[in-house]
Amino acid sequence: MRKIILSFQVSLDGFMEGPHADISWHRVDAELHEHFNDQLRTMGAFLDGRVTYELMAGYWPTADQDPDCPAAVADFAAIWREMPKYVYSRTLPEAGWNTTVVRDVDAGQVRALKAAPGGDLALGGAQLADSFRRLGLIDEYWIYVHPVLVGRGTPLFKAADSVTGLTLLESRAFGNGVVLLRYAADPDAADPDAAENETSDNETGARQP
Repeated sequence: MRKIILSFQVSLDGFMEGPHADISWHRVDAELHEHFNDQLRTMGAFLDGRVTYELMAGYWPTADQDPDCPAAVADFAAIWREMPKYVYSRTLPEAGWNTTVVRDVDAGQVRALKAAPGGDLALGGAQLADSFRRLGLIDEYWIYVHPVLVGRGTPLFKAADSVTGLTLLESRAFGNGVVLLRYAADPDAADPDAAENETSDNETGARQP
């Protein structure tokens, strides 16, 4: 069974972005970028909401055409183009770059996708992640904590009526001060009040890197 993995960068005070979608405080150097690439190239697909998909599709297809782009950027551009992608949206009519448009987050369909052969599934977008979390569909959380206090902005996790227990699998400190906290979600972590079908057109947050 494939795992669904939520991988996100946050500030120490829990924000995924500052005011006006500011992520200038992200400390993504060559070491961290290469780590992201090594993790993401092993995935079987990327699962994104519309906003995240459009942000990625607006940059990564041609990012490596700049002769001055760093090697890690060129590497991820190729990873992104070739990776199968699912974008969850009720408004996006179609999508290119090896992408399938899915209208709703249907728990049964997601479980069938997890049961298919291939690598794990990388989940991106805060609103989409909230839908998956409330349905108990996230298996692991890879949280990259940046050594900065943003003060205000968009928190990664929304308020919830249920508790999700986590087990620490790994912690790693990078040279730039970023710390990876990797957790497994306890079984049966679904919100009992969550509907079996949700959608996420108004999500925020771009997939790292």
